[in-house]
Amino acid sequence: MIETKTESEVSSSVRPAPALPITVIIPARNEAHNLPRCLASLKEVGEVYLVDSNSSDSTARIAQSYGAKVVQFHYAGGWPKKRQWAMDTLPLAYDWILLLDADEVLTPELSEEIRQAIQDPSINGYYIALEMYFLGRRLRHSGASFWKLSLFRKGLGRYECRLQDQDKSMADMEVHEHVVVDGTARRLGHPLIHHNVESLDRYIQKHNEYSNWEARVWLEGNQGNNEIQPAFWGTQAQRRRWLRRHFQQVPGSPILFFVYKYFIRLGFLDGIPGLIYCTFQGVQFFHIKAKIYELRSARKAA
Repeated sequence: MIETKTESEVSSSVRPAPALPITVIIPARNEAHNLPRCLASLKEVGEVYLVDSNSSDSTARIAQSYGAKVVQFHYAGGWPKKRQWAMDTLPLAYDWILLLDADEVLTPELSEEIRQAIQDPSINGYYIALEMYFLGRRLRHSGASFWKLSLFRKGLGRYECRLQDQDKSMADMEVHEHVVVDGTARRLGHPLIHHNVESLDRYIQKHNEYSNWEARVWLEGNQGNNEIQPAFWGTQAQRRRWLRRHFQQVPGSPILFFVYKYFIRLGFLDGIPGLIYCTFQGVQFFHIKAKIYELRSARKAA
């Protein structure tokens, strides 16, 4: 399954220690537009793996030009998906893993904070906030930004599996699964820059796959293992999951979700990008509910 390029076959001659001794894993599919910005921010990182899903654009070539190790991932359904497969399979050189998306950027401030943080032997993982940009504008409202456990010690962090029986109609990488770390995790102070969308066509395509997965998860649920349990007074991930589980049962919840994001969480202050973002959030909620209904109807008919 692994198809590494010549970059992964470089000689074992002595090299100077990298400024940031971590392994970065980036899942990608047709991300030629985003990759240069992402990879340019990783010049001081020890190694970068780009896990590609057979992109039809120049994703692989661009990654190689920045010195990344390119690996092809061929998804046939089931578990693990892309990121967990990479962590289980690839010969990672460093003790710390940073998970990035192709539309995310590591700032110099965050890089320096990570360099210091990974020297603490008592901490096994770190949550990093996302500073969200949508259609070229930073979203300061509507609850668009959130925390992800993106940095952790190799071997001590694994994705929860929420659905074992996954198929090719769903995204081949983890969507709303979270990394669970053995031991203590803390928050870092500086955020990742996250350019959420610059092409609405691509955004809609990806979220159609996400809603296929979400509908199955919410309809069937608890198929996997190591799953984070919903809890209002838990972590941010637990609280968001608790709210979604209870909110999706309310009649008219997609409209209410838009009202909550756009008015209560002040999304209207982010201008037209804020309006589009909040509307898509409500539409995504509607797609999930509609697909749950479709699945239930099909099973009754069968």
